[in-house]
Amino acid sequence: MGRTALTVVLVVFGLLAVTAYLTLFTVYQTQQALVLEFGKPKRLVTEPGLKFKIPFIQNVSYFDKRLLDLDSAPQEVIAADQKRLVVDAFARWRITDPLLFYQTVSDERIARSQLGAFLEASLRRVLGSSSFEAVVRDERNSLMQKITEQVNAEAKGIGVKVLDVRIKRADLPEANSLAIFRRMQTERQREAAEIRAQGEEASRRIRATADRQVTVLKAEATGESERIRGDGDAEKNAVFAGAFGKDPDFFAFYRSMQAYQSALQSDDTRLLLSPTSQFFQYFNDSAGGAAAGAVIEAPEGLPDLPDIVPAPEVEEMGNSASDAAPADQEPDSSAQDREADASDVDGVTPVTPSP
Repeated sequence: MGRTALTVVLVVFGLLAVTAYLTLFTVYQTQQALVLEFGKPKRLVTEPGLKFKIPFIQNVSYFDKRLLDLDSAPQEVIAADQKRLVVDAFARWRITDPLLFYQTVSDERIARSQLGAFLEASLRRVLGSSSFEAVVRDERNSLMQKITEQVNAEAKGIGVKVLDVRIKRADLPEANSLAIFRRMQTERQREAAEIRAQGEEASRRIRATADRQVTVLKAEATGESERIRGDGDAEKNAVFAGAFGKDPDFFAFYRSMQAYQSALQSDDTRLLLSPTSQFFQYFNDSAGGAAAGAVIEAPEGLPDLPDIVPAPEVEEMGNSASDAAPADQEPDSSAQDREADASDVDGVTPVTPSP
């Protein structure tokens, strides 16, 4: 009797366990459950805990309540400026309407497939209407917002909400990268050459202006210096005239010394002068006496000498007085002496004129 009762208890306990297993179900914090009765949705359970269902009549489908990710495969997109881009994007989504989700796609695998198609179509529409610079640099955030809005609008039909879409990579295809780089390099070189040309033009313009200003300043400075020099020379001449006018003999002596200094240089200067010329008046006589009618014959560029009575014209002779004298006449000894005395002066060869 005792064994029979124990068996009955065990059977009842087993039936209760099976009934509880078939009747109770658990919903975790990361899940939401849809109770189906003969395949038709009966109720939605979103709160976690231990729930009840009718065994053999009702069953439960579980859906993830967490934020899910969708990683699409890289695809090639043609931008508005006809540049090809390889775009790799991903999305974050969540099941917001389990009943609609079950009725349309029934599970996550089919939902991911449809969301991937929505994402690819939206990427092509938005990026295809934008330029390469906008996608890569200028308007990337706004473009991703537009893609998110378009994908979310299409995903509402399957009970899903897309929270965010991000572009992980947007690069040129490998085959086009080198050509694009070369074209960009050529454009940068052209811009650099243009900037250098503009700089060279500005440099030449500034240099020409500076040269013109320098020329004008030099001309003005030269004119001013010449004016000052002229004023100084005039004042100097006035001082000299006043000083030398008081002593004409000293003036003649001073000018003769200047003539000697300028004429008797060490540059092999040769002069054809008469020994009795006034040029040698301070050689023949320390007092400056000269023959009447003598002149001072000096090279060009010497200072003006005092006016004197012009001497008779002197003819150029040979290297010696004997060559110029007649053959039947002996050379004058006094003339030879004067020639010898004058030859002592460096660089001057006096020649005695013929009688």
